[in-house]
Amino acid sequence: MSTTALQRPETKPMMPGPAPVISTTRLTLRPHRLSDAPAIAESLSDFAVTRMLSRVPAPYDRQDALDWLIPVTSGTLPDWPLAITGADDVHIGNVSIELRHGRWHLGYWLNRYYWRRGYMSEAVAAIIERFSRRMPETPVYSGVFADNPASLRLQEKLGFRMTGCGEIYCFARNTMVSHIETVLQPGALQPRKVA
Repeated sequence: MSTTALQRPETKPMMPGPAPVISTTRLTLRPHRLSDAPAIAESLSDFAVTRMLSRVPAPYDRQDALDWLIPVTSGTLPDWPLAITGADDVHIGNVSIELRHGRWHLGYWLNRYYWRRGYMSEAVAAIIERFSRRMPETPVYSGVFADNPASLRLQEKLGFRMTGCGEIYCFARNTMVSHIETVLQPGALQPRKVA
């Protein structure tokens, strides 16, 4: 018997298809453009934002934004990195679902001047709802730094549950940081309450 006959066929994970444009009550979530680089650099040059993100360096500048945008806008990645924009199409943040190590992961950030308005809850609920329609049997993983209770509350309100704690390296802080891991199981998305 040959070794070819004994090998299992490769199974490719299901993919959700191209990133959509999603409209909510106040926001539009759309694929990023290279022209978003200045707005991204402005938002992520704020340490109050980057300190809560594991993979974003500080300081952060326009070239960092372009280095991230080039593969993101190429259309070759299976991920859904969406720009959060208002009615005027100004880039105010990012919400994404990325395939990492065989699992789909939620990540997000928002320019500090738009905090405490419910925009992030609106954006995260919208992307998760759309992703769940395309990938109904797929859990979505995420996590927050332990010193970010607002982000943990956002996830818990949407149905994410804690699965563990650990430490991960934060580039902006240049140190290991306590991290709470979360997961949203298929069918567990809680409807967002509109005020």
